Amino acid sequence: MSHLDDEKIALIAMGEPAGSDADMQHLVECESCAAEVAEMSRVALVARSSVVEGDLEAPPADVWSRIHGELGLTEAVATDPASIAGELEPPPEPEPEQEPEPEPEPDSEPAAADAGHPRQRARVRSRRRSSASVWILAASMALVVAIGAGVWIARALTPSSAVIASAELAAFPDHPDAVGQAEVDDDGDGRRTLTVTLEGDELADGDYREVWLIREDGQALISLGVLDDASGTFRVPDGVDLDEYRLVDISFEPVDGDPAHSGDSIVRGELDFA
Repeated sequence: MSHLDDEKIALIAMGEPAGSDADMQHLVECESCAAEVAEMSRVALVARSSVVEGDLEAPPADVWSRIHGELGLTEAVATDPASIAGELEPPPEPEPEQEPEPEPEPDSEPAAADAGHPRQRARVRSRRRSSASVWILAASMALVVAIGAGVWIARALTPSSAVIASAELAAFPDHPDAVGQAEVDDDGDGRRTLTVTLEGDELADGDYREVWLIREDGQALISLGVLDDASGTFRVPDGVDLDEYRLVDISFEPVDGDPAHSGDSIVRGELDFA
């Protein structure tokens, strides 16, 4: 009997397409190749990590403070733009105390006297400061809006995940209190994941739980990995036809070096694609 080569065994262990139906059948019948796949699968599981998408969070309040400091902005724009409501223009600064107005000379021109008047100069400076503050705040708000729009566009362009199949996992007689669920998600690019949850079972010392896909006729099965917690997410190999491998099974497995199914199933259910 010829065995699967090392490259194909490694690809199967990492969740890549297994190849032809003959290769899959060989994997079911050959204990040596199945043992190598199971061992490499457990190594891959340790290295594999999952990414959980979540809602965007508002930035901490000190983000604007750091931006304010980095840009060297004035105290007039110290308030976080995202929290501003109402008018953008800050309250006018109090006018400085005025010196007594000197008596104008008889031949002085009124326009020249007004231009050099301390009150007039203070008003000009106040208007300039207010105008600059408004422009800085407006630019800051525009930056916040632009960042938000960029995040929205990025999320809109990202393929959304959709549930394409689910199953209620019924308990076997030896585990009457166990209950489980399974869902298959498609990320829009053809990558599928199986998420399972399991409650009501008790893991004995020296055992572990393994997640399987089983062909409808029961003659072939694929190990997806070890279920360490009450729930877990596993990559479905690209070459697996879920219309054929419709049964989801979670079993107790002893640590005995045998990669085959122990026969001690906890729960099992059939995927529904409706």
